[in-house]
Parts: sequence; C-alpha cells; structure tokens
Amino acid sequence: MNNNAAQLSALIIASISSFLTPFMISSVNIALPAIGKEFKSDAVLLSWVATSYLLAAAVSLVPFGKLADIYGRKKVFLSGQIIVTVTSLLAAFSVSAPMLIVFRIFQGVGGAMIFATSIAILTSVYPPQERGRVLGIAVAAVYIGLSCGPFFGGWLTQHFSWRSIFLINIPLGLSIIWLVLWKLKGEWTGAQGDKFDLIGSVIYGAAIVAIMYGITIIPALASIWIILAGILALAGFVKWETRVRYPVFEVSLFMENRTFSYSCLAALINYSATFAVGFLLSLYLQYIKGLSPQGAGLVLISQPMVMAVFSPLAGKLSDRIEPRVIASLGMALTTLGLILLALITNHTTLLYIVISLMVLGFGFALFSSPNMNAIMSSVAKKYYGIASGSVGTMRVLGQMLSMGIATLVFALFIGRAEIVPELYPELIKSVKIAFIISSGLCAAGIFFSLSRGDLRSGD
Repeated sequence: MNNNAAQLSALIIASISSFLTPFMISSVNIALPAIGKEFKSDAVLLSWVATSYLLAAAVSLVPFGKLADIYGRKKVFLSGQIIVTVTSLLAAFSVSAPMLIVFRIFQGVGGAMIFATSIAILTSVYPPQERGRVLGIAVAAVYIGLSCGPFFGGWLTQHFSWRSIFLINIPLGLSIIWLVLWKLKGEWTGAQGDKFDLIGSVIYGAAIVAIMYGITIIPALASIWIILAGILALAGFVKWETRVRYPVFEVSLFMENRTFSYSCLAALINYSATFAVGFLLSLYLQYIKGLSPQGAGLVLISQPMVMAVFSPLAGKLSDRIEPRVIASLGMALTTLGLILLALITNHTTLLYIVISLMVLGFGFALFSSPNMNAIMSSVAKKYYGIASGSVGTMRVLGQMLSMGIATLVFALFIGRAEIVPELYPELIKSVKIAFIISSGLCAAGIFFSLSRGDLRSGD
C-alpha cells in the first residue's frame, strides 16, 4: 500500500470512529429521561449512566496510550473497537440501571483504547504541514456524531425505545473493525522495548476514581476525605512517574513543555465547562418545555452542527496562523455562549436557546482543532501515543468534571428524588447555577489558552 492510500485509510477509520463514540454519548444523554422512567431512577443515578462511561475512559486513557506506544497503536485501537461493539449489544439488553452502568463502564474502557490511538495514528502517517487539516476533519467527525446523536437518538428513543441507541452502534462498529483488518496496513509504535508501568497506572486510576466519587457524594462529610485522598494519590503518581525508568506518562512533558501543558489545561477547562450542556438542556427541554426526545434533539443539534461546519476551517487556519490566537478567540466565544444559557428561565424561547447554542458551537469549533494541533505538534514523534492519550484524557476528565458539577448541583438542590413537576423550580435553579459555574470556568481557561506561547517561534 502506497503512502497516500495508507494516509487516506487512516483518515477514514479515524473519522468513522471519531463519529461513533460521541454519537453514542449524545444519544444516551437525550435518552436519559426515558431510561429514568423505565428503571424509576433518580437524577443522581441517571447522571451515572453518563458519568460511568467517562470515569472508566478517564482511568484507562493514559495506560492505553502508553501500551499503544509499546505494542502498537493499531492493535490497541482494534481491541477497543471490538470491546465497544460487544458491550453495545450487552447494554441494549440491560434490565436495570446498575446493570446498564456496568456495561457503560466496559464501553468506557473500549472508548479509551480508541481515543488513545486514533489521533496518534493520524499524526504518525501525515506530515506536520497537513496535520491541522486532517485533525480538523477528525474533529468535525466528532461534532457530526454529536450532531446526529441528539436527533437520531431522540427519534430512535421515541419510536423504538432507548435500547435501539446501543443496537445501532453494532453495524457501525463492525464496519470499522472490517476496515482496520483489511485496509489499515502496517503498525505504529514509539516506545518498543519499554516496560509497562503497572504500579503508576493503578495509582493514577485510584486517584481519578476517588476524586470523582468524592465529588458525587458531596455534601456528605466523607466526600472531603475521599477527594483529599484522591488528590494525595495524584501527587504520589506524579512523584512516582518522575522516578520510575519507564513511566506510564511523561510528567516532564507537563513540567518542561509550556505549549503542551497549557494547551492540555485549556482543553481540560473547556470540556469541563461545556460537556454537561447537552445533559442539562436535555432535561430542561423535556421536563420544563415539554418537548419530546426527538424535539429536544432538534434543538440540541444546532450546537454540534456549527462545530462540524467550522472545525475543518479552524484546523486548516491553525496550519498558517498561531493556534494560540484562534483557540483563545474560541474560548472567549464559548464563555459568551455559556453566559447566555445561564440566563434561561421557564419562559425562555426556543429561538434564544438555539442562538446561544450556535454561539457556543462556533466558539468550540474555533478552540478545539487548533488546540489539538498545538498539543500534537509540540511533542517529539516518540511521544505521539502519550500526547494522543493526553488529548483524550483532558477531554474525558473535563467531560467527567462537567458531569460532576451537574451531579453535585442536582444533589444539593434536588437530592436523590425522581424529577416530578413539584421539583421543576429546583430543576431550573440547578440548570442555571451549573451554567454560571461553567461560564466562570471557561473565562478562567482563556488565560491558559493565551499564555501557552507561540508554537512556531518556540516561545
């Protein structure tokens, strides 16, 4: 297979897989009220249907990024796709919310294997001068998945039940597996001969689980000790990684490479501020506005549609203009979109919500592709797997923290109660407070985006 064919195959596979995972995530978000109704689940348990996937992915991303560098990125990618496809089938036949959450955990592990390798494979086969363009296409595929998820997820939920959302992923997953086996020739490694740091991986996983679990049980007194234990474990992980010969994560990249570290922090903050938007508005539109799942999906589609249109353009621009400039402008527009959403009431028009989502989507499109280009272009080739894993980790940790904020606000204002009309005022209050917190976070993220230095000048 010639180089152009290998590049095209990698781009097609990365784009389809980049579509599939967010499609499933956003489809499940729109189906949460239907899942809650069938299993009689409260708002906190419902949030775990989304959060369990993200938590498992966050714990798994860093280790699988390193394993991909050692044993081969294609091997890890293929294994992850098989896991996601099989667990989609199992999730479709869940008989309780806890059972669904268990299968979502396994889906998260499979998703992490895909996240940790798809961008690394693309970066391995394309030269630096084309990187922004192809990463823009891959990011656009993510947003097309996010676009299709609410609409088709709502339509499937309304006409065939929420279980069909998982079943529809199976033929898509099988097509990716076939493409990898028959079209993606070759293998890519960056750290052959290194040993895998199992101890570091366990410490990292325990730290992430403790912090996230602690957040979800606030205001219980035990939450403070669990979160502190998680932070101490994270500090222990950093210390261990600086001393071990073959670290699972190159902590030095964060300590010595300002462009890499600030770009990762900007991504973490951006996803922390924005991911729960779909979850919050899904509940608001269906409970407060009385829309059907399909109707809510049509409103929510406005944000990722704008993302899908402008992400390739933003990625291409970042090959010629400093990524820092474009990404910072995007972060500012994202902050504006969140402020607009923080002003909603039970009388807010659907047009206002759509315009706010479009502002948010345009800002996110300008931020995401250039920021990813900055991260992948700031490291040496041997670290592509780790950098790709870092991109995915920042995204998933941010998404998880975003859901953690939403879960915490619900726990404080609604408690472990099923959402009924008597609690609608508390629901609106919770949604508004979550958006206020998110807009403040995003505003702080502008600082890190501006402070990363210029990629091309080496600042």
